[in-house]
Amino acid sequence: MNKNELVTNISEKSGLTKKDVEAVVNGVIDEITAALKDGDKVQFVGFGTFETRERASRTGRNPQTGKEITIPASTVPAFKAGNKLKEAVK
Repeated sequence: MNKNELVTNISEKSGLTKKDVEAVVNGVIDEITAALKDGDKVQFVGFGTFETRERASRTGRNPQTGKEITIPASTVPAFKAGNKLKEAVK
């Protein structure tokens, strides 16, 4: 499912216009992004937690040349599923 399909499904189920639903979905995504950028967690009880994790620097290989390269440390977004989501997917 992509974002357009999500907006359409929510619009049909809620009776709201696609424009209103899209504004809400975009707002939620923007707020989660802003919180992660600031180093905060976003937690939806039962659904899951969005957070950032630190990835250490490591040595990799350039696949074209085989030469070793250093991959720098970075901060990456992560999602940890909640219990209700895990049970629903089982």
